[in-house]
Amino acid sequence: MANQGPAYYSPYPVATYEGVITSPEGKAVLLNDVVDAEVGMREAAKAMLTRENATIFPGPQVLYGWNEEAKKKATLIKEMAEVLNAKMIPMYDYRPKYPKIDAEVEINPNHPNLTIWHNKIKAAVFIGVHCHYANVALKIIRSETDCYTIAMCSLAGHEDAMVSIRDLHTEELERFIEIAKEVKKELGV
Repeated sequence: MANQGPAYYSPYPVATYEGVITSPEGKAVLLNDVVDAEVGMREAAKAMLTRENATIFPGPQVLYGWNEEAKKKATLIKEMAEVLNAKMIPMYDYRPKYPKIDAEVEINPNHPNLTIWHNKIKAAVFIGVHCHYANVALKIIRSETDCYTIAMCSLAGHEDAMVSIRDLHTEELERFIEIAKEVKKELGV
């Protein structure tokens, strides 16, 4: 029997092994398909508005006011949380906390699924999270939880999220909030 490698250690293979790739500019990934960015935004809003314990995980790129866009995004994320009726769990520092972490409080690079399991989160947005960390976290979450993950990335996006919206800057985030308000009204939530 041939060695299938580390990708097969997980009970649910990583997205690239299933043929999912990141989307081209102006598009988004929705499950296994490339769709228009607004279609991805609409589905992301619907998931956040209809699933239990919807949570936004803002990362260091938006939590620290290191430039004007980060400051504006932080304000918009607070508005987004209000529109989506979502909780927020800030990810100030996600370096490993060895030898001991408090899994009920912290999300750790090697155990992000614990935070999702413990809080019974069924939909989550990752925004402002460094790509190298988001890639690892989303793979673990995809394979070990039933959480509907949404990656809002300012770069190329993340194939292991259920919805991956790329090139998300302040204008696109403002557009997402407007779409979320529309979806909320349509759903009567």
